[in-house]
Amino acid sequence: MADIKYEIVEEIGILSETAKGWRKELNKISWNGAAPKYDIRDWAPDHEKMGKGITLTKEEAEKLKDLL
Repeated sequence: MADIKYEIVEEIGILSETAKGWRKELNKISWNGAAPKYDIRDWAPDHEKMGKGITLTKEEAEKLKDLL
């Protein structure tokens, strides 16, 4: 499997945190050098590991906001 490269462009906020320090965060992330997208996923402290998540374009994030 190819390495996945990412850069957290903007840390927007923390949605929740577990007792072990993992946090569900909303960030803007550039994946493999592509344009940044909104990203919701679990992160270990210091962003050394990540869980599965979802990425959204600006339009998708706006639609989600409207739906909520």
